[in-house]
Amino acid sequence: MFSSLIDAARNSPFRGPLTPASCQTSTSAPLESSQNGMAAAAQVQGDSCEFASGKYFALCGVGGILSCGITHTAVVPLDLVKCRLQVDPDKYKNVVNGFKVSVREEGLRGLAKGWAPTFFGYSLQGLCKFGLYEVFKVQYSSMLDEETAYVYRTFLYLAASASAEFFADIALSPLEAAKVRIQTMPGFASTLREAWPKMVQNEGYGTFYKGLVPLWGRQIPYTMMKFACFEKTVELLYKFVVPKPRDQCSKAEQLVVTFAAGYIAGVFCAIVSHPADTIVSKLNQDKTATAGSIVSKLGWAGVWKGLGPRIVMIGTLTALQWFIYDAVKVWLRMPRPPPAEMPESMRKRLEAEEAAKSK
Repeated sequence: MFSSLIDAARNSPFRGPLTPASCQTSTSAPLESSQNGMAAAAQVQGDSCEFASGKYFALCGVGGILSCGITHTAVVPLDLVKCRLQVDPDKYKNVVNGFKVSVREEGLRGLAKGWAPTFFGYSLQGLCKFGLYEVFKVQYSSMLDEETAYVYRTFLYLAASASAEFFADIALSPLEAAKVRIQTMPGFASTLREAWPKMVQNEGYGTFYKGLVPLWGRQIPYTMMKFACFEKTVELLYKFVVPKPRDQCSKAEQLVVTFAAGYIAGVFCAIVSHPADTIVSKLNQDKTATAGSIVSKLGWAGVWKGLGPRIVMIGTLTALQWFIYDAVKVWLRMPRPPPAEMPESMRKRLEAEEAAKSK
């Protein structure tokens, strides 16, 4: 399978994940295609692997584990308060009050409740999200000719990220369910080891996937926005904000651009996925509830409860995830190609058409 993907990559304008901040040193600069200036898929001297190889996809998965697992675990206290705001707005009035009430009742240690299912769940999600995204992106772009793939590249980003997130959420759902129970049901359980067997004994294994459909409703739009918005933001930052060409940037400067673009994308991610996030929290708290009953009970305003802290949390998360993911690629000496460029054949054709019009 990987050999066919490598062949597809050689003919595709998309040579890697959405990590446009990719200036290389002389020891790891990508090869230029004689036809269109795109980077070839062959392994470059200094790189640890060949683009679109099995090792490349596996290392992307490792980057996803580190970027998602670390960042989500780091903001567990904010996530805990956000979930409590969503499921019990009468008790937890706002973010500050939520922290005060939580600390008063459980101490500072209580703010770390749910860290284990968060770490393991989002590590698995990151593995699938970034690793499978790379596979789907190469596969989908190989279905189109070079010019069509370039023109409709945003739709390829959206399709690849949605496909990857579909499988990532299947891995995440059981641990997300356990996390919400631990964080929002006082006295139910304090640890994953305690919560998991209780949920199995009381409700069976099906309870772990009760919130899967709303989870898809939350995470798939989030991930589509995360990748597509990040890509466009990076392009705009390099075009209008960064004062020098991308190939003249140091790796540190590239990572700053990556972080800034990630935060901007994260704000939009939080907004498009928040109503579904509220429904997921409610479903995992109340075993008798349905998505429809929750929406009816909360109303339009209610499903937006907790948006403020979630914007801060998701904006920070998304920025740090892209930063860590890009840094891991540097550390592992992986191919870090620039975004797709206009194919040479298309550029010449457009220039010829423009010249014909001016005559």
